[in-house]
Amino acid sequence: MFSRDKWSEVMEALTSNPFRTFLTAFGVFWGIFILVILLAASTGLENGVKRGFGGMSTNSMFIWTNSTSKPYQGLPQGRSFNFKNDDVAALKREIKGLKYVSPRNEFGDFRGKNNVVRGTKTGAYTIYGDSPEFILQQPMDILKGRFINQTDIEQKRKVVIIGQALVDELYTKGEEILGSYIKLSGVNFMVVGVYHSNSTMGGNAEAQQKQAFIPVTTFQQVFNYGDVVGWMVITANDDESITVLKEKITALLKQRHKINPLDDRAIGNFDLYQEYSKINGLFTILKAVSYLVGILILFSGVIGIVNIMLIVVKERTREIGIRRALGATPWVIRAQILTESVVLTTLAGMTGIAFATGIIWIANKQLDGIVNKNEVMFANPTVNLWVVFVALMILIGAGLLAGFIPAQTAIRVKPIDALRTE
Repeated sequence: MFSRDKWSEVMEALTSNPFRTFLTAFGVFWGIFILVILLAASTGLENGVKRGFGGMSTNSMFIWTNSTSKPYQGLPQGRSFNFKNDDVAALKREIKGLKYVSPRNEFGDFRGKNNVVRGTKTGAYTIYGDSPEFILQQPMDILKGRFINQTDIEQKRKVVIIGQALVDELYTKGEEILGSYIKLSGVNFMVVGVYHSNSTMGGNAEAQQKQAFIPVTTFQQVFNYGDVVGWMVITANDDESITVLKEKITALLKQRHKINPLDDRAIGNFDLYQEYSKINGLFTILKAVSYLVGILILFSGVIGIVNIMLIVVKERTREIGIRRALGATPWVIRAQILTESVVLTTLAGMTGIAFATGIIWIANKQLDGIVNKNEVMFANPTVNLWVVFVALMILIGAGLLAGFIPAQTAIRVKPIDALRTE
């Protein structure tokens, strides 16, 4: 039941010494402020790192060939070999649990020699031969037109999908892009799509926009690759782990290419799922540390409140004695001290949450204003609403804890002894 007199007394007690109250409350304010900021920062860093994957299917692996490091069946050590189109078909056919197997070929680099020409304009870009499934493994925004389709693969069409960076460098503003032709290493290709990638895989956001994609079968035919596959991107089904399937995949490929089963260097791979799991583990630890540091700082603030409330009780010994002599029960005295402690703790904590929310809002506004967001490994720092609710519960509990010891001290004071106190 609300009592105006009771709450007036609480506020009078808290404002009787404003400077002391401020210093006491600051410990709790700072603790909850640091807790929220640390959690928001860890979330922002996690979002930024994961954004670098650009929506890449994390249950995937990249696989390529190296020279053999062991002799086998009369074949020498140091032998080179290549994946073939038949290897792709064999993986799809014999390894259960695979969702996509995408063969890839590539040449060129955006820092290398000029390999793309349009009219009088030239540029150096990375050219990939890909299959339609690749866009499902590494999603990209198709700004205009389309990506490679199965008909392109079957008919070995000379079509190309280019990055927005190529458009900016090879075309003038307002010029029609779709249906136009560009030369890739001297061969004409018709542009059927324009993409923008959100990935920073490889650590270079600029390189992701300076790429061109053509059908892998066209790549093999036009650039005299035969049936050679440079490397593959393999994705497992959602209910499978590519890390678990990796051993079966490499074993099959070793068998097909007569490679020593103990030769672990002949087939290179990068397990994206394994690396992604490590990142998740790292951020789990980071959040745990954030919770620990924030709660410890908050706890130090609570200790400060306990000390101050003990001093307050000592100063109000005579007042407590008079109230006891007039008939106030121990529960009334205890409730008064606990209320003052909870109010002080909650107000300080809510102020800390409000200030932290303001800082997070400003940070998000600044991040929204960045043009090339892929170059910043920090995105959308936020704190879950559930965390804020738990923080409030912690504050209330901390307030009760901070007031309990002083309250018990207060009710142990005998009225006659309190009245004698000067």
